[in-house]
Amino acid sequence: MNQSIGDSGLDDIYKKIKKEERLSFEDGVRLYRSNDIIALGAMADIVRRKKNGNKAYYIYNQHINYSNICINLCRFCAFGRKREADGAYEMTIEEICEKIRERLNEPVSEVHIVGGLNPDLPYSYYIEMLKEIKKVRPSIHIQGFTVVEIAHLADISGKSVEKVLEELAEAGLGSIPGGGAEVFSARVREKLCPKKLSPEGWINTAKISHRLGLRSNATMLYGHIETYEERVEHLMALRDAQDETGGFLCFIPLAFHPGNTDLESLSATTGFDDLKNVAVARLMLDNFDHIKAYWIMIGPKLAQIALSFGADDIDGTVIEEKITHMAGAETSEALTEKELRKLIREAGRDPVKRDTLYNEL
Repeated sequence: MNQSIGDSGLDDIYKKIKKEERLSFEDGVRLYRSNDIIALGAMADIVRRKKNGNKAYYIYNQHINYSNICINLCRFCAFGRKREADGAYEMTIEEICEKIRERLNEPVSEVHIVGGLNPDLPYSYYIEMLKEIKKVRPSIHIQGFTVVEIAHLADISGKSVEKVLEELAEAGLGSIPGGGAEVFSARVREKLCPKKLSPEGWINTAKISHRLGLRSNATMLYGHIETYEERVEHLMALRDAQDETGGFLCFIPLAFHPGNTDLESLSATTGFDDLKNVAVARLMLDNFDHIKAYWIMIGPKLAQIALSFGADDIDGTVIEEKITHMAGAETSEALTEKELRKLIREAGRDPVKRDTLYNEL
């Protein structure tokens, strides 16, 4: 047995991992309560290596946040604004297309598009946006609109979620990002985001997208008022959904950034907890192929270290991310491909450029 694991008091969990047995709720809580970060990382790295060998993935992508006007105004969000508030904005479709044109000389394979639940943008805006982006760059994969945005589009259009997804896919949508899940706890959501789509609504909408052939990611926002038990319940709900559909590409733990939010008095997450969330996710989500250490949220250096704690992906070039930066993130808004490859290589991994669906490029 690995000595670091043998001294951790987690040897029974280690035996399960070696036998590829599924971990229980109680196992997950014990992992979170353990402060033996080296043992957690060593176990998570065993699982990562079995699934992905020595590969660590990145993507050449750009982000477009089309509007921050939002009807929900969740307490943990620094991005959303009322229309009349300072800093509120919405982009025209032409402005969005111009952002795509600016990168035509770069090998961008994905554009990641999300925004607030803007009550004044018609359903046709979203359909037209997708079509026009595809005209400007036909080869680009559009990963757009969180599950929460999809449910909002169903509301404003009077169409079913299924019909909305079919029409978005026909217009050019390729996959769905994982945001908006937050934490699947009624207690947390009542306090922080009472207007938001319910956990059941989030899971069911994701399942519908998977049945229609639209893959998606999954996330968890951690480091605010949630408990370890609520984190594990969240992971297990995602695991159950993945058992059913197999449609999730990747899980992304999202570190809460309190700056400019109603929760500004809370402390930011620590590097210790950031690594713990990566490791526990890798151990609990046995049916997810990929765990992403999102460098925008935790910084490039910690994302690099997370590659030894269960992560096999550090996202990509990103280019102009606004949501986390409006909460005070001090990371860059972009990394070059050269910088990404260096981070991965110096972590002892083989850098692999991928597309959205994890096809190697």
